[in-house]
Amino acid sequence: MAGTIAELIVATLRASGVRRVYGLPGDSLNGFTDALRRDGTIAWGHVRHEEAAAFAAAGEAGTTGGLAVCAGSCGPGNLHLINGLFDAQRSRVPVLAIAAHIPQEEIGSGYFQETHPQGLFRECSVYCELVANPEQVPRVLHTAMRHAVERGGVAVVVVPGGLFLAEAPKGATPRPVLKCSSHVRPDEASLARAAEVLNAAERVAILAGAGCADAHDEAVALADALKAPMVHSLRGKEYLEHDNPYDVGLTGLIGYSSGYRAMEHCDALLMLGTDFPYREFYPDSAPVVQVDVRGEHIGRRTAVEVPLVGTVKDTAQALLPLLHHRTDDSFARLMTGHYRRVRARLDALAEGKPGDSPLHPQCIAATVDRLAAPDAAFTADVGTPTVWAARYLRMNGRRRLIGSFNHGTMANALPQAIGIQAAHPDRQVVALAGDGGLAMLLGELLTLRQLNLPVKIVVFSNAALSFVELEMKAAGFVNYGTSLRNPDFAGQARAAGLHAARVERAGDLEEALRTAFAHDGPALVDVATQRQELSLPPKLTYEQLKGFTLFATRTILSGHGDEILELARTNLRQLSLE
Repeated sequence: MAGTIAELIVATLRASGVRRVYGLPGDSLNGFTDALRRDGTIAWGHVRHEEAAAFAAAGEAGTTGGLAVCAGSCGPGNLHLINGLFDAQRSRVPVLAIAAHIPQEEIGSGYFQETHPQGLFRECSVYCELVANPEQVPRVLHTAMRHAVERGGVAVVVVPGGLFLAEAPKGATPRPVLKCSSHVRPDEASLARAAEVLNAAERVAILAGAGCADAHDEAVALADALKAPMVHSLRGKEYLEHDNPYDVGLTGLIGYSSGYRAMEHCDALLMLGTDFPYREFYPDSAPVVQVDVRGEHIGRRTAVEVPLVGTVKDTAQALLPLLHHRTDDSFARLMTGHYRRVRARLDALAEGKPGDSPLHPQCIAATVDRLAAPDAAFTADVGTPTVWAARYLRMNGRRRLIGSFNHGTMANALPQAIGIQAAHPDRQVVALAGDGGLAMLLGELLTLRQLNLPVKIVVFSNAALSFVELEMKAAGFVNYGTSLRNPDFAGQARAAGLHAARVERAGDLEEALRTAFAHDGPALVDVATQRQELSLPPKLTYEQLKGFTLFATRTILSGHGDEILELARTNLRQLSLE
């Protein structure tokens, strides 16, 4: 095709199914954004901060499975992308970042806004390359997109601004880049060895994660054959929690005692598509069989006796005929019974009284869950919103739950929701935001109005970085530097053109959420939330107990004994249900 490099890039994106590019304009991007304008088929997702552009692309890619694109101008513009790109990379979703650069002839001279993007983005990408002349562009662009979709990660193409306006190489045509479908399974000897280990055990437990995204039925079939309780990771929740009689919930720092006990008492562990990082929650001596399509990830969390390189779906189908289908389900019944008791206690904590003020966060999350659409897509800020989402949002096979579950950055919920809503305009998208996270990228409220995206935001407003405070308590530190003097988030949302409400009593929550969810545009509900609510892990170590004791002693001695009294009052009901 004739035309410019920018036109070739846009045509290639269009042929590959890309429908929007998130970013902020800048002079080094002018050639590219003008090509988008003239093409007219790819929308410009204009955000207020490039970090939000990368998060939005990650949110879109996480729910569609297809390639999403963001762009940043030279220097500070594309540098702002980096946190969102790290999140996309660690979530293994396909994102292409177009990073504009200073003029080619000025590189290395300390020019205005000069950085070296190919070095900056190397760690958060599966592919990162600078193009220096027009002849490079078709091949580098194609290679970058292929890396992103096949390896599941970020690809960065660095383009000097003037190159966008250069003439495309003669004969260059836009070629679509779409993910290929393949079957990957282990060899017969490895499968036989895995079956031998699992058949010899009496109490098998399964730990399953996001690698089961397309293998729910196969994972449940393995659990049924082995009569194995199934523990899921946080990223595996949306794929495995529903229609699963062997589900015993999460383990880990925000998990349940039922998930922890299932792994503690098993005599063999089968890991399915998970890279669960917390080594202290793995069994001490049980043999482990691990299935992962990325063989380099096997064994990096715990010792593995039988590694199986393959997709969960293909591996499970090959492994099932080799297993002895059991009739003794006593271990599974014991652990699922434990889970039902844990679930009942958690649900009891979500029962608020109309006069409760501030509100318990369990009540907020449970009410959101009850009122949200059956196919709602949720995002959750890192910190306590993720805890309550993990414990109270019920997945049903149609709902989605997206967060910064591997990278662990604040301020992800709102910008990820922007990308999800842009890609799914008719779907309900609910962002569970912390007051600290929302404040970091507060300008993206303006993006919702500008792009007319009907995202619903529920703010857990507890005037603190409360998860950081919990970590301080566990480590024996007096809470310091964590208080937040918040603005009127509802008032600011209304000033930005959103529907908004402030809730300070439990009795007013349901009506406020119903009204917001029914509103045909973006809406925000700011909820006064208990600051001192504890979210305890399923296992408290001696060091954590010692830490809480030191925290209490030091807090009293520093003259803040009222904080200990408030902590006790807030959490007394949790102790009464144990």
